[in-house]
Amino acid sequence: MIRPPAVAGRFYPDDPERLRAAVNSFLACGGEERKIRARACLVPHAGYIYSGKVAGEVYRSIEIPPRIILIGPRHFPRGAPLAILSEGAWQTPLGMAPVDQPLAEKIIQAFPMLREDAVAHSEEHSLEVQLPFLQRLAPSFAFVPIVIGPAQWENLERLGHALAGVIAAEHEPVFLIASSDMNHYESDAVTRVKDRKAIDQILALDPGNLFETVRNENISMCGYAATVAVLIAACELGAAQAELVRYSNSGEVNGDMEEVVGYAGIVIK
Repeated sequence: MIRPPAVAGRFYPDDPERLRAAVNSFLACGGEERKIRARACLVPHAGYIYSGKVAGEVYRSIEIPPRIILIGPRHFPRGAPLAILSEGAWQTPLGMAPVDQPLAEKIIQAFPMLREDAVAHSEEHSLEVQLPFLQRLAPSFAFVPIVIGPAQWENLERLGHALAGVIAAEHEPVFLIASSDMNHYESDAVTRVKDRKAIDQILALDPGNLFETVRNENISMCGYAATVAVLIAACELGAAQAELVRYSNSGEVNGDMEEVVGYAGIVIK
């Protein structure tokens, strides 16, 4: 199965040369380039004009192995709440990004609540916008796409443990990516306070408190469930530190400080 691009021309350029130039410009942002060996990262997924600099700074700072598990939110109410695709490839203007079928099948075996569901992935942008960065930096990569709708703590905990078990058993490194924007459509001042509360829990490697903080503080972090699952897996695999690479919000681009969306880039080592 080929999953065609759903948001090319809207969230990022649909022309290959323009897209390549955009990705290269975002990867050139920031200070001195470094390559950290990390277990996971958090990157945003808004249109590139808004979140591309944050995502680019994260991706340029890490070593990206050729096997990746990419987890994000399911923004639309169609499809399974825990949805995976285990075969085929995703198309972007830069070419095909193959699904890692053996790895996907192992994850399904370890966590049978995941459902094979193309509908949940068909219009979702949270994973798609990451692929051009990965195609630029790790051209031979293969990945497992997972999106999460409404989820209870118990299921996220089981998913995280299942991911850790599968990754630990692999002979090659597998990298985890959580795709999430932060607080949505409140003022710059309110969003920065709310986002800091969530970011602090990620930096503390505390998925339980992240889950509770997002809910109790009414933080509209769309991919918090994906981030919780990735944090659980990364901690079980031995993660000992997390670093905030860059934070910004949409107001820094469009000048509207009354209704902003926050973007955080975090590396988990």
